[in-house]
Amino acid sequence: MLHVDYLIIGYGIAGATLAAELRGRGRKVLVLDTLQPDSASRVAAGLMNPVAGKRFALAWRADELLTAAAEFYHAQEQRLGRSFFQALPIAKFFSSVQEQNALLARSADRPWLDFVEDISAGELPPLPGVSPQFGGLLVQRGGFVLVEELLLALTAEGLAAGWLRHETFDWAALVADPAGGFCYAGRVQARHVISCEGAATIQNPYFSWLPLTPNQGEVLTVECPGLPADTVLNKGAYVVPLGNERLRVGATYRWPPFAAGITAEAREELGQRLSELTKLPFRVVGQRAGVRPAVRDRKPLLGTHPDSPGLHVFNGMGSKGVMFAPRLAQVMADWLENDTEPWPEVNIRRYLSLYAAGMAAK
Repeated sequence: MLHVDYLIIGYGIAGATLAAELRGRGRKVLVLDTLQPDSASRVAAGLMNPVAGKRFALAWRADELLTAAAEFYHAQEQRLGRSFFQALPIAKFFSSVQEQNALLARSADRPWLDFVEDISAGELPPLPGVSPQFGGLLVQRGGFVLVEELLLALTAEGLAAGWLRHETFDWAALVADPAGGFCYAGRVQARHVISCEGAATIQNPYFSWLPLTPNQGEVLTVECPGLPADTVLNKGAYVVPLGNERLRVGATYRWPPFAAGITAEAREELGQRLSELTKLPFRVVGQRAGVRPAVRDRKPLLGTHPDSPGLHVFNGMGSKGVMFAPRLAQVMADWLENDTEPWPEVNIRRYLSLYAAGMAAK
């Protein structure tokens, strides 16, 4: 019988950051993960953008989350001897004169703090291959993470050390131990079990009551010589420079029902968005699709099952997982280790009425 402090289910960006945080605190961790080459974390471009969306809004807790994320990814780079995080400015373009005027007026109140410098002129620095008609913002302290490469490196490390196994978890094989904790399949004894299963949480018998909805996103890899190699472009889609004249373009958002795998519709949509950014010729060399775990209020899901104190969830990172996960892993570990309540915005207690309604209906 293997005895561990924490049994973590799933090893996307949520499971990886939480496992690293708990192991860093000296806890014994076992991760069970179903190998999925096209999981949401592996497909994602890993963009970290503090000013996002059509409203050009400053992201929730942007400074705190970005600072912790940069520290985490730099620490993994130093430890593993490889580069995963690229800090780059993000050129976010205005779509009309009206939008330009409205945002220039807003800039007087410094709504973006130090993430955006003075934009009173509404002008961006010269960008090869791009001619923004209405100007835009140059967002600082952003960039992207090579998520798939990072997860592959961490997975190889975990497999070699034995604290990670490629195995499909069966919730029916989990039994509460009268003495405390849980026994899994007669071979693992754990004090705590944590679901980091992404969109698969909708099938979880303990946490399916949470308002998590699968959301499909597709991305393209394109070759486009001439576009900037040192700036992320953003207008209706992000364009992330990967090096060697290759770029990642994305992402689409599809709510259920959606087709499994890649689609011609998404390829056309993303190609059109890139054509609106540049007149340079480009060639699509790759296309991938993944399913994100999205929450109705766009905040992740952290906390403990209402009736099973040793069962927990760390999930719902959505499209901002690389930015959210490192700091929230610290928040989750503080809850598990020090009994410090998760932030109200992410605590699953905000949805207890859904659990109560589900129990009453049984």
